Amino acid sequence: MQMPSIPESSNNPYKQFTGFIHLAISVGSKEKVIALTTRLANDGYEILGGPRYTGDGYFESTILDPEKNRIEITM
Repeated sequence: MQMPSIPESSNNPYKQFTGFIHLAISVGSKEKVIALTTRLANDGYEILGGPRYTGDGYFESTILDPEKNRIEITM
């Protein structure tokens, strides 16, 4: 999601100061998180983090979609 009213410098997907933060999708298992993350990396998507367990016990990875939105893949 992008809006012309948000300056490019304020809409940095790595800092996430303003706008849409992320969309989370549950795929059902740790193995599916790993498999989908691997597939997306092989297809050229930028992986921001993971797959990993977070401090609050979730298993996830985070990628950027083509418009630089964060997509969180969880089990």
